[in-house]
Amino acid sequence: MFPGSGRYTYSGGQQQQQQQPPQGYYAPPQGPPPGQYNNYGPPSGPPPGQYGNYRPPSGPPPGQQQQNYGSRAQPGMNGEPDYGHQYGSGSYSQPPTNQQSFGVENYNYQYSMCNGRKKALLVGINYLGSQNQLNGCINDVNNVERFLVSHGFSEDNIVKLTDDQRTQRAIPTRQNILDAIQWLVKDARPNDSLFFHYSGHGGQTEDQPDQYGNYDEDDGYDEVIYPLDFQTNGFIIDDLLHDMLVKTLPPGCRLTALFDSCHSGSALDLPYMYSTKGVLKEPNVMAEAGQGLLQAGMSYISGNRIDMVKGLGSAVKSFMNKGRASKANEYSKQTKTAPCDAISFSGCKDNQTSADAKEGGQSTGAMSYAFLTVMNQNPNQSYLSLLQNMRQILQSKYSQKPQLTSSHPIDCNLQFIF
Repeated sequence: MFPGSGRYTYSGGQQQQQQQPPQGYYAPPQGPPPGQYNNYGPPSGPPPGQYGNYRPPSGPPPGQQQQNYGSRAQPGMNGEPDYGHQYGSGSYSQPPTNQQSFGVENYNYQYSMCNGRKKALLVGINYLGSQNQLNGCINDVNNVERFLVSHGFSEDNIVKLTDDQRTQRAIPTRQNILDAIQWLVKDARPNDSLFFHYSGHGGQTEDQPDQYGNYDEDDGYDEVIYPLDFQTNGFIIDDLLHDMLVKTLPPGCRLTALFDSCHSGSALDLPYMYSTKGVLKEPNVMAEAGQGLLQAGMSYISGNRIDMVKGLGSAVKSFMNKGRASKANEYSKQTKTAPCDAISFSGCKDNQTSADAKEGGQSTGAMSYAFLTVMNQNPNQSYLSLLQNMRQILQSKYSQKPQLTSSHPIDCNLQFIF
């Protein structure tokens, strides 16, 4: 059994009482994480057999995408949000108990009542001693653990992986994260409630086609998270996270994911994304094309011919990608729709960074802070009100915009339960 909250550790198939770790931190990896994706080591091989269709990416994204790895965005200076506001005051309906269906394909899915077993996996990586060290990720994990325990999760069913520990199985290496995910989803049943929290570095890599030549990313990039040992063993791609965390779950089993990392909008590859009006979003390719035309127009006015050409090129590329984006979006819905009840709250859009902040005198991830602030002040939230209130907290200081995605269409006005 995988250890829960430091109660037991796994060693050679035997459970052993775990000793308290000695003072000091686990040694950081050899050399700091690179600032521009350079020299990271790809995974040594594909994941185990049941994930045989996964193929590792050919390399990091080119150009401007490379610049987005590194430290999380710094907060702005636009004033303080009104933290005294009581977030959420409505009366929200519980999810329906019967099986649901939608679309001409008659997809079936089921909401979870979240009254079964509760398990959680919390991963926080500060990359201690590296040039891209973060400061709030371990605090995020500890804060989320306290929150979950106060809402019915047992410490014995919470696994924490952080890089300040000395126990090898508690270090957030790539293999330990994958092993812990398998522990999280093992023997999952309808109405169970599983919680996955990741706070650390995130990035993007070029989307790779599947065995049939199909793409599932409308922007052309897969999202990734960075384990502590990513330099030697590589990142973890969103396709693999989806296969392990979502595809394995039965109908009516809830997975609540909370990503506090850069480029995390679709970090779990859930195909349905919602706006703050509670409606489904579509790929924003035309908006990107419009931005390119705007850049070209402004550059023409200012006489900057080089930027004008770049803007026109960006617009043309966006128009050319429109067909692929639409096809990728539909393919994602066909292949990533799942009968379980999986939702994900992420700290930002796929093309944004997420802030490593300081709130209340403590280093923290901005997204983790926003989620806990809203839920601690008033746990009576709908999916929509929670998304809106988290954005309200962040909007005065940060440019990032939290995202809500799901494995099936959801009624955003239902009560958020977990």
